[in-house]
Amino acid sequence: MIIGYARTSTLDQKAGLEAQQQALGKAGCEKVFIEQVSSVDLKAREKLTEALDYLREGDTLVVTKLDRLARSVAHLLSTIQELEDKGATLRILDMSVDTGTPNGRLMLNLLGSIAQFEREIMLERQREGIARAKAAGKYKGRKPTAKAKAEEVFKLKEAGAGATEIARQLGIGRASVYRILNAS
Repeated sequence: MIIGYARTSTLDQKAGLEAQQQALGKAGCEKVFIEQVSSVDLKAREKLTEALDYLREGDTLVVTKLDRLARSVAHLLSTIQELEDKGATLRILDMSVDTGTPNGRLMLNLLGSIAQFEREIMLERQREGIARAKAAGKYKGRKPTAKAKAEEVFKLKEAGAGATEIARQLGIGRASVYRILNAS
């Protein structure tokens, strides 16, 4: 069976998700698992876990691009190992890579390393840019949401509400509630 997996990082990437679904359909995928979640948070990628659990011996998992599946070589290799343990293979459409062949496995390892390198370089540039912006006084970071609600936290506490209830009512974390209360 040919099983597809499509993923975008954010909910507003509808066109990208639709393009992936079309490509997976053209590739003959009989079942497609879809999610919109960051690739960094592996625990949140429930549909990927479902897709891997669904695979059986002889099946092929198809993705449109390598970065839809993995962002690190370690994650890529563990996914490939899981596929191999099940007797399944991986096919990446935009690179014409199929792990069912020795050449495909070699290419995937090389391309996975390059993809991880690119991501690390991008993150390094981002950190450098933020540091330069901070030094120039142009980057302030995100506004503190919990501190802005300090007055409301104190009012609810005085009314007898516990930290969990305060956090729920104000939409902030319990740790933030304790930080505000302990700062006074």
